Amino acid sequence: MVLAGLKHFPLDLTAVVPVTDDGGSTGRLRDEFGFLPVGDARQCLAALSTDGDDFRQLLLYRFDRCQGLKGHNLGNLILTALEDLLGSEPAALTAAAKIFRLKGRVLPVSLKLVKLVAEYGSGKTIKSEHQIEVNHLNGDRIIKLATEPVARVNPEVKQAILAADLITIGPGDLYDSLMANLVIKGMPLALRKTKAKLVHIVNLMTLNSQTSDMSAKDHLKVIEDYLGRSIDWIIINKQPIPKSIKQAYGRYGEFPVKDDLGQDQRVIRRRLLAGGIFQKPKGDTLKRSLLRHDSVKLAKTLVNLLK
Repeated sequence: MVLAGLKHFPLDLTAVVPVTDDGGSTGRLRDEFGFLPVGDARQCLAALSTDGDDFRQLLLYRFDRCQGLKGHNLGNLILTALEDLLGSEPAALTAAAKIFRLKGRVLPVSLKLVKLVAEYGSGKTIKSEHQIEVNHLNGDRIIKLATEPVARVNPEVKQAILAADLITIGPGDLYDSLMANLVIKGMPLALRKTKAKLVHIVNLMTLNSQTSDMSAKDHLKVIEDYLGRSIDWIIINKQPIPKSIKQAYGRYGEFPVKDDLGQDQRVIRRRLLAGGIFQKPKGDTLKRSLLRHDSVKLAKTLVNLLK
């Protein structure tokens, strides 16, 4: 996660997280408590924590042996408890920021609990972020994304966007992560009004549930169409992906995102791969990316744009 690299620089950081997650531990807690989902927020807390690996491991710890808690993430439980005590997710995140000594803050994109709705070229509609994530496209394509009900942007998020110098979009699942923020009412307008430079960080691999056969230019078009404005900078990895990793992804019908951006003057090409394969925690049953960007290299590239 890019936040883990950016926290080492003298920057005022704000992470904006979706409110549509309804799978895994987060989905179970969302269904039982009716609170805003906490999974993405917990990942950002772990990335921004300044107290070394201990707090990060605590936030990411997933129960594996206890049947009643199996699959639950401790960070999710802590945030849910804080939300129950304090009455809202923003209040819970503010308290968590103090407890875990965050470098920056984490904000939900909206204060309303919503479902993500995807419409496909075939005419099919799916109303659930998790179901969108596990659906196989098989030649189909997402043509429209929305939330149900319609949700307005969190006023704190709007304020942060208008005050920002640089805003990054990505890396992350195109529809379940990035577009889940951009379809919130008021987000595109705020991003058109801001004087901040917008940076899109292109994903390393396609995702068979959302972006099969989509190139870097295809990803960019979806984002710009929803924004109603152009991206200022595009960062893309130019480092060759190891054959063993490509083979592992190939078994799922997933492949490196093709760089077809040509001589576009906005494009910044760098060697950005993290070393080794990502190892997900015990008890995590959800499909995760094996390959990640190097957070420090990515952060240095972004910081250079501020100079």
